[in-house]
Amino acid sequence: MTEGPKPYPSYKPSGVPWLGELPRHWDLRRGKTLFRCIDIRSKDGEEELLTVSSERGVVPRKSAAVTMFKAQSYVGYKLCWPGDLVINSLWAWARGLGVSRYHGIVSSAYGVYRLRPGYESYSAFIHELVRSTPFHWELRVRSKGVWISRLQITDDAFLGAPIPLPLPDERSAIVRYLAYMDRRIRKYIRAKLKLIGLLNEQKQAIIHKAVTRGLDPSVKLRPSGVPWLGDVPEHWGGVRRVKQATRILRGKFTHRPRNDPSLYDGQYPFIQTGDVARAAKTITSYRQTLNERGLAVSSMFPSGTLVMTIAANIGDVAVLDFEACFPDSVVGFIPRSGVERDYLYYTFRTMKPELLREAPVNTQGNLNVERIGSMGVVLPPPDEQVGIVRYIEESILGLHGAVDRAHREIDLLREYRTRLVADVVTGKLDVREAAANLPEETEEAELQDEIDASVGDTEDSVGEAEEDDGEAGS
Repeated sequence: MTEGPKPYPSYKPSGVPWLGELPRHWDLRRGKTLFRCIDIRSKDGEEELLTVSSERGVVPRKSAAVTMFKAQSYVGYKLCWPGDLVINSLWAWARGLGVSRYHGIVSSAYGVYRLRPGYESYSAFIHELVRSTPFHWELRVRSKGVWISRLQITDDAFLGAPIPLPLPDERSAIVRYLAYMDRRIRKYIRAKLKLIGLLNEQKQAIIHKAVTRGLDPSVKLRPSGVPWLGDVPEHWGGVRRVKQATRILRGKFTHRPRNDPSLYDGQYPFIQTGDVARAAKTITSYRQTLNERGLAVSSMFPSGTLVMTIAANIGDVAVLDFEACFPDSVVGFIPRSGVERDYLYYTFRTMKPELLREAPVNTQGNLNVERIGSMGVVLPPPDEQVGIVRYIEESILGLHGAVDRAHREIDLLREYRTRLVADVVTGKLDVREAAANLPEETEEAELQDEIDASVGDTEDSVGEAEEDDGEAGS
C-alpha cells in the first residue's frame, strides 16, 4: 500500500459533533441545497427490482440474500437511475442507503434523491460519505421511532443533514484514492476467504470420512442402504430415520418478529438463521430478544438442543448453549437414547448436500421438516460415536485455529477500511498527493470494481446484510 496520507495544513470548526474540525477550504452544505426528492413511479413494474444492502449499497434484488416474500405487483414502485441516492427509510441508521449504479425500481417506502445541477459529479463522494461511520451518527439522530428496529428517517430530516464538500479536483482525488485502496483491501480479503474455504474443505473431508467409515481402515464394510452414506462398517446398526433417532422441535412464527416491533426488547433470547450459520459449532451469544408477547408466539428450545436452519441458510447446524426462542425457519433435535448429540451434529454437517437436494423449488427452497425426519442415518455403537467425535475435534483443532486467525485478519482489514474512509471523507486526512502518485488502473481493475460491488467481500450471504429489505407494503 502507499504511504499513509497526512492531515491538512489548517482546519476550522464545523459546528457538527460527528464532523469536528473541517479543512479550512472545504464547504458545509445542508442536504436540501444539494439534493432534490425524486418520486417517479413505475407504470408496469417491469424494471429491474433493486434493494439496499448494508454491506453493498444499492444492488439488484436477485443478487441479494433478501428473505422477504416478493410483492405480487411492482406497479407504483419508485424509479431510480444511476447516480441517485436511495435510502431505505427504516434502515438508514443501519447503513441501508447508497448511490445507485443501476436503473430500476425500489420500494415506495424508500427515499430517492438526485443531486442538483452542478453537483452531479459528487455522487461517488456522497456514496462514501453517507455510508461512513461518522455520518451514521447523523442518521441515527435524524431517524425517529419508539423501537431501534423501526427508526425511520423522513425526507425533510435527511435533507436537513449537514454535508461536507471538498473542492471538485479534491473530490476526484478522494474518490480515486478510496477506490484504489478498496480494491487492494478486497484483494487481500478475497485471498483470506479462499484460504478459509480450503481449510473448511479439509475439515469437512475429515468429518465426512469419520462419520461414514469410522476410525478403523481395516474394518469390513457393507452397503448402508442410504445413498449419501454409501458403504459403512459392517458392525454399525441398521438404518434409522431422523425422527426415530431424535425428538424434533418446531419453531414458530410465520413471519419474522421485526415486522411487529411490539414483540421485541425483552428478556428472552431470539435466535435466527444467521446466528446458526455464523456459529463455528456452538451458539454462545445472541443479538435480539423477545418480550412476553413475543414468547407467546415463539418456541423456546432448551440449552443443548441441536438446531438446523430450513430456510435462508438451509442445512446449517449448531448446538445451542442456552435457552432461546426460534422462528419457524429453524428446527431443533433432541437425541434419543443411544444417540450422541455431537456425533449427530457432525452427521448433519455431512448430510448438508443431501439436505440441499431435498429442498423443493416450489416452496422457495425451504426444507420440509417431514423430509428431514424421514431421511435415514446409520449410527455406530454409542461408545464408538464418542470416540469418533473425539477424533474429529482433535483432528480439526489446528484447522479451527487457522480459520479463526484468517477471520481476525479479515476483521482487521475491514476495520482499517472503515476507519480510512471515515478519515478521508471528513477531511481528517489529505489524500491529494497520494492520489496523484497512484499508478494508472487497468480496465481489468475497473471490471473487478464492478464485480466487487455486485458480490461484496463476505464469505457468504450470511449476516442479515440486507436486513429483510424493510419493504413496507410489499
